[in-house]
Amino acid sequence: MATFLFEDIIFGPVKSRRLGVSLGINLLPVNKKICTFDCIYCECGFNDENKGIKTVMPKAETVLSELKKVFIDMTNKNTAPDVITYAGNGEPTIHPDFELIIDGTIQLRNQYFPKARIAVLSNGTLIHKPSVFNALNKIDDNILKLDSGLEKSIQILDQPAGNFTLDMLVDGLLKFKGNLIIQTMFVKGTYNNINVDNTTDEDISTWLELIKKIAPKMVMIYTIERDTPVDRLEKVALEDLQSIAAKVEDLGISTQVSG
Repeated sequence: MATFLFEDIIFGPVKSRRLGVSLGINLLPVNKKICTFDCIYCECGFNDENKGIKTVMPKAETVLSELKKVFIDMTNKNTAPDVITYAGNGEPTIHPDFELIIDGTIQLRNQYFPKARIAVLSNGTLIHKPSVFNALNKIDDNILKLDSGLEKSIQILDQPAGNFTLDMLVDGLLKFKGNLIIQTMFVKGTYNNINVDNTTDEDISTWLELIKKIAPKMVMIYTIERDTPVDRLEKVALEDLQSIAAKVEDLGISTQVSG
């Protein structure tokens, strides 16, 4: 199925299913996805789709300069974002100046739109780095991915690179001491002749155990909405998502559902 890349550093503002009026920021190259995961449902496609293309990450000063220009323009138009969201063409915390950019964004936000939240959508694979951990701990919406309580399901869905393990990820998530939001994509289908379904009883029960242990301030539950690089994936029914959400609510944790 067709996928896409963000072609600018700043995009939007757009209406987000989970975040409201969101001004997006892409810290990755505009011509290639770079990520420590290679999720089979990623709207930006697979990592190797633009293999061989030379890439350049935007400099910190360029990102902050562009953001300031957009803030001034929005101020002149009497519009304001609900949230400033770092997402884009891959994993935003890969940027070598991630913490510097977050610090600059906080300053600009406080100057122009003090009521706006700052959010980062991350897969959590780099939270062991002190600079990444510190930056995520400073923002309003530290949104980290946890797609299953089973290692085997995460390996199929997220295809992590390197020496990733679920235990390592959970250990890192615990260090935030609740100052995080867990985001989970639920999906069904097949990939490489393997059944894909992280809504099974085993997936959900182990996932709920981890949610209880991590104790995030919120859980965001959603399913695919846009095209994916794998054409045999299916949305999970809204009533099934709501059923999962009810189990999270029973733990005393606020839950947001996007069907």
